[in-house]
Amino acid sequence: MTSFDSTPQLNVWRMLLALAVVFVMLGTTGWTAVRSHRGATTPLAVSLAAWDRGHMGGQRLPDPDRTTPARLTQFFASLDAYQRSRLAARYPLAVGNMNGAPVSLRYRANRIALGQARKVELKRMHDNRLSAAGQHDASRRMQRYEALMAGERRILAFDPMGSGRVAEVFGNLGRAERVSVVVPGVDTDLLTFQRSEHKYTAPVGMAKALYRAERDASPRTRTAVIAWADYTSPSGLGMDAVTGIRAEEGAVRLDALVRALPGRSRVALYCHSYGSVVCGVAARSLPPRVSDIAVAGSPGMRAEKAAQLRTSARVWAVRDSDDWIEDVPHLEFGGLGHGADPMSSEFGARVLSARGAKGHTGYFEPGTDSLRNFAEIGIGAYRAVSCAHKDDACSKGLSDTAEAGRA
Repeated sequence: MTSFDSTPQLNVWRMLLALAVVFVMLGTTGWTAVRSHRGATTPLAVSLAAWDRGHMGGQRLPDPDRTTPARLTQFFASLDAYQRSRLAARYPLAVGNMNGAPVSLRYRANRIALGQARKVELKRMHDNRLSAAGQHDASRRMQRYEALMAGERRILAFDPMGSGRVAEVFGNLGRAERVSVVVPGVDTDLLTFQRSEHKYTAPVGMAKALYRAERDASPRTRTAVIAWADYTSPSGLGMDAVTGIRAEEGAVRLDALVRALPGRSRVALYCHSYGSVVCGVAARSLPPRVSDIAVAGSPGMRAEKAAQLRTSARVWAVRDSDDWIEDVPHLEFGGLGHGADPMSSEFGARVLSARGAKGHTGYFEPGTDSLRNFAEIGIGAYRAVSCAHKDDACSKGLSDTAEAGRA
């Protein structure tokens, strides 16, 4: 005999109620939004179309959509310095976003592209056809472009279309033995990529803090950290935030980034909030060089158990005691929601200490256990991590050598 508490109808209503709570939580935590669309006439698309028509030394340029990053690397290696510089100057957005192009050339190309985008916004600032709000937006974007061009900043990817996408490197990516990638969550774009106040809540601040912590933990280890906002994140109350649509798009881009990184460095991913959904979707396709996936303040990884991610990487999870994400139902129903709580014992992740972290965005604050743990994972010092509980499986089978077998 079936009890009322377990009837399918009641379970459906419970799920619908839970999803209603999700929407309320999203609506009260700043997830407001408008989706940006990309068309065939975007600046990046125009640059790629020009590349497709281009030639070098009497030969057509390789099609980046049909050529592997390894082959593109070989192509650029066959050119001399002058030829590479010409390509960066002629097709800055194409080269600046091309997986397989030398990272130093991508930095140079993106600096050129940023300069061009700055000029566009400078004109818009004084365009009387725009409203005051439009001119103000142009001013903010111009200031962001100028900031990204300042000093010796290493911009690995840049796309000015819509709310914008960008990625920045801290450290020497070409020489790094270990690379860490910070994957941020909702409301991440060009304007929120870096903040003066609450700087450790934005990708640049997160990545800088992690890079410093890794250097402090092991000065001799050659490390690099990427602040990776090179996907279109959800922005607001729309369906994007509670579905996997943006995560699926982001996962493709994240996988392409990792596969195109130079050398044979080990890679660790640090996935915050919706960024953990991206990492969860990407996990099964990521190459073996990804040794660790750490999620912080996760709404779920679109899996019920870590084993379902089908990755050989270690899976870590962290959440502080006053992170509101804990109150969001961890479930998936009809494509809505992101699955089980990575912090639960049933999920099977290694649960880290978050002592000192506060709120949903405090995991990269200097002095917190979460940041220290992230740094130890980043340099491969697994035995030095602090687990959330002394008697769980967090530290089981850990070794301080990156080449050791994974538990």
